[in-house]
Amino acid sequence: MEALQIQQKQRYHLLDMLRGLTLISMILYHGTWDLVYLCGNYFYDMLWYQSICEWYINNKAAYVWQQSICWTFIFLSGFCWSMGKQHLKRGLLVFGGGAVVSAVTMLFLWEDRVVFGVLTCIGSCMLLMIPVDQQSRNWNPWGGFAVSAFLFILTRNINRGFLGFEDWNLIRLPGGIYRGLLETYLGFTDPQFYSTDYFSLFPWFFLFLAGYFLYQIMQRNRLFERETLRRVLQLRIPPLCFIGRHSLPIYMLHQPVLYGILQLILLLLSK
Repeated sequence: MEALQIQQKQRYHLLDMLRGLTLISMILYHGTWDLVYLCGNYFYDMLWYQSICEWYINNKAAYVWQQSICWTFIFLSGFCWSMGKQHLKRGLLVFGGGAVVSAVTMLFLWEDRVVFGVLTCIGSCMLLMIPVDQQSRNWNPWGGFAVSAFLFILTRNINRGFLGFEDWNLIRLPGGIYRGLLETYLGFTDPQFYSTDYFSLFPWFFLFLAGYFLYQIMQRNRLFERETLRRVLQLRIPPLCFIGRHSLPIYMLHQPVLYGILQLILLLLSK
């Protein structure tokens, strides 16, 4: 019992809360997508959400919302990687979850299929981090964080054929490397590739690395031992913590549940 209490005290509930909040934001985002693209004939057209309208292009409201979700998830995953155990098992579990999502959508929702989605990306990062962690233990974590952040910014647009960040395309990459499924998985997206949820290994592994190195900075500087930070990290709202601790199964189930509810609504409205 004493060992269990010590383990519970060492859990940083604030991280669970952040993960839970991000998951709720993602569920709302996907629910809005379903309303717009599955129920557009029955509900008000939310032009701010649709990428084809001028208002969206100017303000990028939905894009910023979507990016806030994936940035937080991937960065938090990198930050929390060092806290976990059984990295191989956990990485394979998350990667396998991504494979299940891909298989189900390709079988039953081909037009909305998910290939190389966020779970595949995070699982890949978790597995790739195992050998990288062995090599990086003697690195300067500040340097590792700076280089990782720089590489993420530099390669943010490689899916679109450029080195650069968001609206700034700095260098066009050779078109010949944008061919094939493996290249698409790495980040050099084949022009014929389609997925409703696409997160290639690069640039996102660099964001994962930045989270990993931030944890190393805090750990090596004993910041977790400071009383003020310890209290902040122990802040908790139980429902959010629960969602954060069970983020994988909730992620796996949320879209089928949303899809089923909306299909029921459409059925009722059509009568």
